[in-house]
This record gives sequence, C-alpha cells and structure tokens, in this order.
Amino acid sequence: MNNKGHLKIYLGYAPGVGKTYSMLCDANNKLLQGYDIVIGYLESHKRRETEEQVLKLKTIPRKKIVYNNLTLEEMDTDAIIALHPNTVLVDEFAHTNVPGSKNLKRYEDVLEILAEGINVISTLNVQHLESLNDDIFQITGVKVRETIPDKILDNADEIVLVDITPEALQNRLRRGNIYKEDVADRALKNFFRKGNLNALREIALRQTAEDVNENNVISKDKELVMVCISSNPDSKKLIRRGSRISKKYNCKWFVVDVCCNSLFAPKLSETNIKMLEEHRRLAKRLDAEVVTLTGKSISQELTKFIIDTNITQVVLGHSKRTKLETFFRGSTISKLIKHTKNVEFHIIPYEK
Repeated sequence: MNNKGHLKIYLGYAPGVGKTYSMLCDANNKLLQGYDIVIGYLESHKRRETEEQVLKLKTIPRKKIVYNNLTLEEMDTDAIIALHPNTVLVDEFAHTNVPGSKNLKRYEDVLEILAEGINVISTLNVQHLESLNDDIFQITGVKVRETIPDKILDNADEIVLVDITPEALQNRLRRGNIYKEDVADRALKNFFRKGNLNALREIALRQTAEDVNENNVISKDKELVMVCISSNPDSKKLIRRGSRISKKYNCKWFVVDVCCNSLFAPKLSETNIKMLEEHRRLAKRLDAEVVTLTGKSISQELTKFIIDTNITQVVLGHSKRTKLETFFRGSTISKLIKHTKNVEFHIIPYEK
C-alpha cells in the first residue's frame, strides 16, 4: 500500500498576493532538481507574470464535462493518479467542481491523490476556512460560498504564508496585475478596501502562527466545549464559534441538540428537520461529536449533559423568546447558568 503523499499549501489573505506565482517558482526549482512534477490544475487568470512561470512544467489536460449544454473543464484526477508523478500542482484548493464531476469539491480530489502516495502543492485563501465564515462576512460583507473543513489545513504537512502589505496589493490592483481596470476600480471600493485587507491579513498571520505553534497551543486537559443548536439557521454561526474555541484549547467538543417530547413543544416542520440535519453535517465536518438528547425539558437535558460530561465551556445563541414567553417558560440560558458550576458561557447574538 502506498504511503500518503505530502501536502503543501501556499496560504494567502486575498486574491493577487502571489500564491500561484510562488507555487510555480517552487515547482520550477523542484524541476531543476530532477523532481517528476506536473501541473494538475492551474488558474493563471491571464496574469502575465504567472503564465511566464509555467516554463517547462508539463500540464495534465483537463477533463471535459457537459453541464447544462455547456462543455466545462475540471482537473482530471484519474489521469493524474494513472500518471503517478512525484508531485502535482493543484491551484484553487477550495474550488467547487462542476456537477457530474467525480467529487463535489477539489479538496476531495486532492485527498484522493494524496492517498495514492502523490505529493500535492496547492493554493488557498484564508477566507475559505469553514470556521471563519462568519468572521469574514462581518469584515467584508461577502458571504464566502466555497469553504473547506479546517482539519484539511490543520493536517497539511507544510503551510507557506504568501504575504505582502495591503498597500502593495492595492498597487498591484491599480496597475492591472490582478483584474482588468474596470473590475479593479470596483474591487478597490469593496473587497480590496484597506480596512478589509488589514483585517484579512491579520487573520492569515494568526492562522499560520497557530499552525506553526500547534504544539504550544493553550492546552487544558479538562477543557470540554459544548455548542447548543436548534433548527435556527444561525446555529451555523454557533458551530463555527465552537470550532474556533476548541481549536484554541486543543480540546474535544460537542454539538448538542434536544428533541423535546413535551406535549406543549412545537412540532418541527420538514424545513426545520432539514436545517437541523444540515447543522449536524457541518459539525461533523468540523470534527465535533454530534449528540441528540431527548426529554421533556430542554434546559434539564442540557444541564444534565453539562454536568455528566464535565463540560467547561458552553456556546449558545441569544434567546429569541419574547418577554411574555420568558415570563411563563423562563430562559434556557438563565436556567443553565443557575444549575451549573465552573462553566464559561459564550452567548452569541443571532443575525437580525
């Protein structure tokens, strides 16, 4: 059986910082050293400096897929595995494949290639990490749709941060080195505002520092995190926050929902049930242990779980009950705080 391939990722904080260019420079150096290295997928965005770096690197032809009467192209994973080079370059790690492809996401293609003992060098922007999705939206106002589970980056063998100052990146944009002039003007007023770039750069620097110093991460053997979810769409925000907290403490964490069988409990609609399943899938992608409790009282079941499991940190959404509902039924948050000890509570506001 083949040994697993080595995964190296060039990480950036925005398009145009030079991830693909750096990857190609690395590849050309390896080629000169005699490595069997090929391009599995490259997106140059017609940037001259990037295209000039292809040089003598061999490119595996893309696979053509017909979708909605259009012929589109994706990386040919099977062809790469059949050729079995020492190393393959795979640009845009977080890309979602065209429907009808072998895998839904490109990172799944990469995992398949790695499993065959082939080394992979890839590129990724920090905003594509699943647990950062809400933070990125708050900073930029852009909801990133293409995400990868954090564990993919955490398990990479090597991460190289490609870093330039926001000022230098904006100058590249103005010179037309990233987008055409009309697109560049709009980008400078939106995603590429200096405040956005500074915040994204800080996140990328912090993420890389966490990965480099993972052996020195704050570690508390007794720390256990629990995220309480419901069918509320904003529960995704709670799950991502729990993921970040558990990563900080390098500890186990749970995502818990309660199936309330009280006669007075409202029945979940088909939409509610589907949303809850979606939340559970997200939690599993982020390496949480998913637990569904059953009982007549949500607060009692959660309290029991907290005590029995020795939970030390709890993430909940802000209560959406009206004042009248709170008067008659009480507050789940207040009950949990009252009946547990030595627990840190993180109360996260839902979107308005």
